[in-house]
Amino acid sequence: MSSEHQDLTALTGSRRAVYQTVRLAYPLSLGALVLAIAMSWLCLVVMGVRTAVVDPRAAGPGSVWLQQFPDTALPASFEALLALCLAPVGAGSNLSAFILLAFMWFLMALAMMLPSSGPLLRTYCEIADTAVRKGERVVHPAVLVAGYLSAWFSASLGFAGASLVFSRMLPGDMLFSPWTGPAGAAVLAIAGLYQFSGLKEACLVKCRNPFATLFGRWSTRPISVYRLGIEQGAWCLGCCWALMFVMFAVGIMNVFWMALLGVFTMVEKTGHSRVFTRISGALLLVWAFALLVISF
Repeated sequence: MSSEHQDLTALTGSRRAVYQTVRLAYPLSLGALVLAIAMSWLCLVVMGVRTAVVDPRAAGPGSVWLQQFPDTALPASFEALLALCLAPVGAGSNLSAFILLAFMWFLMALAMMLPSSGPLLRTYCEIADTAVRKGERVVHPAVLVAGYLSAWFSASLGFAGASLVFSRMLPGDMLFSPWTGPAGAAVLAIAGLYQFSGLKEACLVKCRNPFATLFGRWSTRPISVYRLGIEQGAWCLGCCWALMFVMFAVGIMNVFWMALLGVFTMVEKTGHSRVFTRISGALLLVWAFALLVISF
């Protein structure tokens, strides 16, 4: 938020109160984002440590390091939830398994994709700051974030459904183990090819430049701002869904690859060229070809 014109004489009464509120909105929303990201990573690391202890193969690359973390006792309720999340397919009915898988995918979306929403939130608050100077009413940026997360929550339901289908098709506990052979090669090839697609480019442009959308469709109605958040979340999903599928090839609970893909997403969205995207696509295709050759 801009630090200029803090002592406004034109704004009085409730308008001035709104202005002071919006000046706090950005740091408060940013703090909430940081807290949500930190809690998501904490839960995922705990799950990763338990996976590495119980089944190092399912934890994937880096499981040796995860085994060095202390496996501390947790509250009984959290222990029960953790046990279900580490074995969701055998947790009872298809509905309970679906809910647990959706919870896991949404945690991953929070941890991996929410950090990259910083430019979106900053741009919104900068526009809101200008609007308040003109005496306009503004909607809290948390509403925008709620819409953004709603898009990823819907995507988590889709990923959970796909995971449940795969669990019925794959032998044993392969769902949580890193996929090798043709299955892993197919996932990596899809992600690699998508990096070169026109749809990827269109979504990436929208993610990198949220100003045009936010300014052109600016609204003082909460429902409209919520829809803007959903729209930006949909562009982000269109940009990153294939990279999320890479988690099947490296192990769904592999926190090292979660962190790597999260950093990659932030770098990709803040860049200004497609070189980084094309290089990553080429590497994924080479990786897919290597897995396919090894399998035969």
